[in-house]
Amino acid sequence: MFSELSRSQFRKFRSFKRAWYSLLILLATYIVSLFSEQIANDKPIIAGYDGRLFFPTLRFYSGQDFGGTFKTEPDYKALEKDPNFQAQGGWMIFPIIPYDPFSSDWEENGAPPHPPSLRHWLGTDNSARDVFARVLYAFRTGMTFALALTGTSLILGILIGSIQGYAGGAVDISAQRLIEVWSALPFLYVVILMGSIYGQSFAILLITFTLFRWIGMSYYVRAEFLKLKNQTYVEAARAQGARHGKIIFRHILPNAFTPLLTLLPFSLITAITALTALDFLGFGLAPPAPSWGELLQQGLENLYAPWMAISAITALFITLLLASFVGEGARAAFDPRSS
Repeated sequence: MFSELSRSQFRKFRSFKRAWYSLLILLATYIVSLFSEQIANDKPIIAGYDGRLFFPTLRFYSGQDFGGTFKTEPDYKALEKDPNFQAQGGWMIFPIIPYDPFSSDWEENGAPPHPPSLRHWLGTDNSARDVFARVLYAFRTGMTFALALTGTSLILGILIGSIQGYAGGAVDISAQRLIEVWSALPFLYVVILMGSIYGQSFAILLITFTLFRWIGMSYYVRAEFLKLKNQTYVEAARAQGARHGKIIFRHILPNAFTPLLTLLPFSLITAITALTALDFLGFGLAPPAPSWGELLQQGLENLYAPWMAISAITALFITLLLASFVGEGARAAFDPRSS
């Protein structure tokens, strides 16, 4: 399935222990974060009532399912202490962090933000929301955003860059002038405009970022195609009557894509950093969505409660450091110019 060159490059990447272990840690942490609802939530993972089992973190249950009178979702922590619930053999098992990133813990003593304690490992923010839960959910959001942005930008960059580089001539020059005009648009103003018209959401941010982020990818792919399209093996394929699509995707792109792999980890770093910066400025995800930038902004407003900023900075630093190690190893293993 993979060529000997690809297997050799992968073995070389694995030989860089720092990069390999960083990749494993990032992947494992992201996979764990996909199950954040089972780690940090104010709903029980599993509950029993009247001989039946319930899974509130996976689906909605109304109060009537637990002997109540209302069709709205019950307050599970209050329900657990209800004598009528207990009389029917009711029981619940909550996640290790029994708080979700949106609910406020008003039972905690004193006014928020609360310092770290056994109740809240990383303390609470200025709305009494658990900081650990918000950091965990923010990691999932940031990584998902970075992966989605890198994927969409890569697809658009490869598509447009390959057409430019392969066609050349007037097509290349015309497209390049249009791209230069488009890239000159002020990105922050576009983000503010899109947010004002369509609202601040994950999808709007992803679309807005993709509109600009593919440009750098297309430059790289265009340069590789301009260099590779005149190689002997491409000329041989063209002489044998191969179609343009086959030449692009089978002969040129695999050779142009391998060096492009070295850019992907650094693209992830840029995406996470940009999302954090926009959230800090108030132009990113709409509140109360958990984000590292929003925690940093709260930390700036509450200098007497440094645990919020420290938690966000530490999580951001570790994530970017691991991604940098992966990028360093990928560049050394996949980029032939690094040898």
